[in-house]
Amino acid sequence: MSEAATSPETRELAHDVEVVRAHSDPVAAFTAFAQESTPALYRIAYLLCGDEHRAHDLVQLALERTYAAWRRVGDGNPFAYARRVIVTARIDGWRRTRREVLSDDPAGGGGPTTPSSDLEIAERDRLVRALLALPLKQRRVVVLRYLLDRSEKETAAELGVSTGTVKSTASRALARLRTLVAPERGREARS
Repeated sequence: MSEAATSPETRELAHDVEVVRAHSDPVAAFTAFAQESTPALYRIAYLLCGDEHRAHDLVQLALERTYAAWRRVGDGNPFAYARRVIVTARIDGWRRTRREVLSDDPAGGGGPTTPSSDLEIAERDRLVRALLALPLKQRRVVVLRYLLDRSEKETAAELGVSTGTVKSTASRALARLRTLVAPERGREARS
């Protein structure tokens, strides 16, 4: 279809028949979404599970389910749908196994952004290790609340808990992160 055929003037002249094609190729639209969103989805998945391979599996599952639901979510917010799939799948996996195995390598290569100096890399590594040391429930709240900038209400809805639970869990998690990061900073200052 040419640009002239889709202009508002042409639509009025075409015997009062308006043809509007949005996303004429759903496979191409989904492919573009997947290519654009995979790094961000990977970061979310890695921060939730702490394991590079599980994070890749969660992203793959999220993309599969998003593709299957593309007719419903393609015109809305497919990233929110995929993010919700990751969180739900991680919770389901945790419920099935009830144990957590953390990777020694937190630098899972999750995205195109890289810190510019060794100090920034060390700081990021310290923060990721501290985040991975948190209990799973606290880590989920911190990731959704502070890394993804969700409100308390959105975080509660996404995790299926009350707003008060999000507040108290976030408070305990931040206190624990401070104790995990602060002693390491003290050791750096002395050396």
